[in-house]
Amino acid sequence: MYDGGKIIVGLIVCLAFFLSPFIYDAGKAAKAPVPELTEKAKEAKECVESTPYMRAWHMQLLDQWRHEVVRGAERYYSPTRKAREMRLDQQLIDQWRHAVSDGTRRYMPKSDKVYEKSLQKTCLDCHSNKSKFCDECHNYMGIDPYCWDCHIEPEEKK
Repeated sequence: MYDGGKIIVGLIVCLAFFLSPFIYDAGKAAKAPVPELTEKAKEAKECVESTPYMRAWHMQLLDQWRHEVVRGAERYYSPTRKAREMRLDQQLIDQWRHAVSDGTRRYMPKSDKVYEKSLQKTCLDCHSNKSKFCDECHNYMGIDPYCWDCHIEPEEKK
């Protein structure tokens, strides 16, 4: 093996190049972002579902809304009605009004309020600061949502 030294040096360089991201990060995870709520969202003190539910399942909820509005012409969302459709009894509904989700996909009604199934009229009405609310988590997770393929990006309110 006449080129053994070159091969070994090449393997060491390749291994160092491959391991450099792991050595650079040294096992430290990036700090999770804290989305900034607008004043309107702080005043409302509630969303269409609980905060843990929305963190985990907001895209599925928006996708479900889209299908129901476009294909079924159902334009309004009631968390309490949804829980009743799932055949949950009233006692459970009352208990879940102020429950904290454990991350499982459950409907946890907070009020009898009815919401319009609209990203722009419902969600972006309270969360109008896209760069400080939506983009914080989406950039952290490396996700490029396709919402803005159809919807107009909100103007930032200062």
